[in-house]
Amino acid sequence: MFHAASRPHGHNRAPLPPAQSSDGVPGPRSPQKQQDQKNQKNQQSRSPGQGKQRDAFFDNAKYLAIVLVAVGHSWEPLKDDSRILEAAYQVVYAFHMPAFIIISGFFSRSFDMRADRLQRLITGVAVPYILFETAYPLFKRFADDAPDQDISLLDPWYLTWFLVALFIWRLTTPIWKLVRWPLPLALAIAMLASVSSSIGDDLDLQRVLQFLPFFVLGLCMKPEHFRLVRRRSVRIVAVPVFAAALAFSWWSVPRMNTGWFYHRDSAQELGAPWWTGPVMVLALFGCSLLLTACFFSWVPGRNMWFTALGAGTLYGYLLHGFLVKGGDYAGWFDAAWLHRPLGEIFVSVLAAAVVTLLCTAPVRRVFRFAMEPKMAWAFKPDAAESARRREQHEKREKNDAREKVSA
Repeated sequence: MFHAASRPHGHNRAPLPPAQSSDGVPGPRSPQKQQDQKNQKNQQSRSPGQGKQRDAFFDNAKYLAIVLVAVGHSWEPLKDDSRILEAAYQVVYAFHMPAFIIISGFFSRSFDMRADRLQRLITGVAVPYILFETAYPLFKRFADDAPDQDISLLDPWYLTWFLVALFIWRLTTPIWKLVRWPLPLALAIAMLASVSSSIGDDLDLQRVLQFLPFFVLGLCMKPEHFRLVRRRSVRIVAVPVFAAALAFSWWSVPRMNTGWFYHRDSAQELGAPWWTGPVMVLALFGCSLLLTACFFSWVPGRNMWFTALGAGTLYGYLLHGFLVKGGDYAGWFDAAWLHRPLGEIFVSVLAAAVVTLLCTAPVRRVFRFAMEPKMAWAFKPDAAESARRREQHEKREKNDAREKVSA
């Protein structure tokens, strides 16, 4: 899960309309130089969030990944009764979070310790973690009649682990940009974590460390790498690859512990010899990359009906957990007909529809106070940012003066 609110960098701005007079007729004096100055002025006067054209591919990928997350969670109460569903569950879990994390790393490439970026990290990641890490245990306490359910900010509950991981990964971004071989180093750390049973559950560090290579890979990637996997040849190859993955997963269901796909336990905690930890980390990393590349190859690059929903995936991610857990506590998944093929399809479609609604603009407006609080009152004014704004203001005034003189 990359921050849902991140925007791609380095893409061209949307073309500006030609200069016109107040009545809509092109002005009589519009040489190219004057036109360029006016375009520059219009671009500089835009607010920071405007004028940057979002890449539809990444919004589409985030939306489709979050749909797979919700569908996978809806399968958890049902999969024990179906080997086919368990196989599909393993395949989805092999790539849906790696895909999300790779995109998160890609959009974290520009992160540094600048004050405004640290402020966004706190308001967009740390504060939602505190709020939802408090809300989820309270929800369980009352919905599941569990008065002994504690609230602990050090032990992420259910979905909130990703916020902790994203916070830590982003803080370490300058380090990964500094070292010479970031990805091999991240893989080595993940392999060592898989044999360290004493790490414990604090901040879900096992997941933070074992998923770390995917984030670092995203940091190392460039736009052309995504274009490479979106070629027609890759889309064609992805069909037999996914078919083979499903067949292998079906074969491995009775032979393999699904816990390996969660990356939250060491090898010893999964009842395996210590040396299998590093082997499984490397094997799953390779399998996840292959399936993630196939997934990216199928993601459309043009604007679709769901493209705009890609900006609200954090909302869908954090909110759908209340519905899944609430349904589990209420016994909704106990109905016998839901454990048959048609029932499993119904649950999958319903989960996809619900998470889609949770990513929509009305829901985002309601819950923006928790997901994207401004909290200007909590931070000191950024002197560097104020200086940059003054400099931009002075440039605009100079441009205005030049245009008046040339007119």
